[in-house]
Amino acid sequence: MTDDKPRLRRPDRFLLTVSGTIPADLRQQIGRGERPRADYLEIARALGEQHVDVVDVDEALRRNGALGKVLHKLGGAPLLLAWTCFRERGRYDVVITDGEQVGLPLAALCRLTLRRSFAHVMIGHILSVPKKRALFRTLRLGRYIDTMVLYATRQVEYVTTELSFPIEKVRLSTFMVDTAFFRPDAVEAAPGERPMICSAGLELRDYPTFMEAVRGLDARVVIAAASPWSKRPDATEGADLPANVERTRLALGPLRQLYADAAFVVMPLQETEFQAGVTSLLEAMAMGRAVVCSRTRGQTDVVVDGETGVYVRPGDAAELRAAIDKLLADPTEAARLGANGREAVVRDADIEVYAQRMARYARAAAARYVRWEG
Repeated sequence: MTDDKPRLRRPDRFLLTVSGTIPADLRQQIGRGERPRADYLEIARALGEQHVDVVDVDEALRRNGALGKVLHKLGGAPLLLAWTCFRERGRYDVVITDGEQVGLPLAALCRLTLRRSFAHVMIGHILSVPKKRALFRTLRLGRYIDTMVLYATRQVEYVTTELSFPIEKVRLSTFMVDTAFFRPDAVEAAPGERPMICSAGLELRDYPTFMEAVRGLDARVVIAAASPWSKRPDATEGADLPANVERTRLALGPLRQLYADAAFVVMPLQETEFQAGVTSLLEAMAMGRAVVCSRTRGQTDVVVDGETGVYVRPGDAAELRAAIDKLLADPTEAARLGANGREAVVRDADIEVYAQRMARYARAAAARYVRWEG
């Protein structure tokens, strides 16, 4: 007798890496409104938290014991996390790596051992560097990545042309911001006697050009030169600051207040091929502030010039000063750009929108993947 009862497919299991350590009281901090929501928690919620394991460095060390400590010492968090994903590959249907620093070593482990049993969704930040290109092409790692999520059009162009990665496996996504934490009415603006403009962050910031552009400007200028993840040197450190420029480091709450107090926000960038500055840009736009941004090869996807902000040439202090002068002289235009920017990020870059998008990518990768050994 044939059993004609329909068979229910079990829910997919997902593993999501975090290249850092998740604070033990993260959810409490978010609940108290002390920090924005975390993207990995929102992705897990969108996928169904009961079906997702979020693995950070501490969890990876716990899972791997003494070997984990050795791997962490030899290759840092990326190697430890990649090994954890590979070692436990049989437990998951989809592995989502939070950057190529984890995704490429994981793909290499699969390539070298010819063993894989999961779909691999890799977020990519900047693949267009020689050592990554060499690793990708030498080991032919594209076969071991089912979906590559990229944040910059330039990176899409690079991976599809220089790395010959199939365009149908690429997803261009906006980055994310918590528009509930960063919103205009979250704090009360406290404008001073003179207008204030600000900039924030550390990754590839061209603060020397910014300081030259604002020298002698009749406005207060604040540079919050700090980043929780960038290891770049602070270009303002030891610099001869113009008299109207202040340098500071701010936690997320005070940074939000800085955006609120600013007439608009300036994002001066060195030429680069990835979306340096995207976090600060989206935060400022979510706060309803107009942005003036260097249009680098990698930073072309966030601002719509003349609609949500203003693009200027990288390294051009005169053009940057002209854009700053124009917005200071026309607060109505700055307000229009800021309102448009807020609307755009709520629609396309809100953290919940982003999480649902990532969940769709992960589920689609699981549906397409044909499991194999050997």
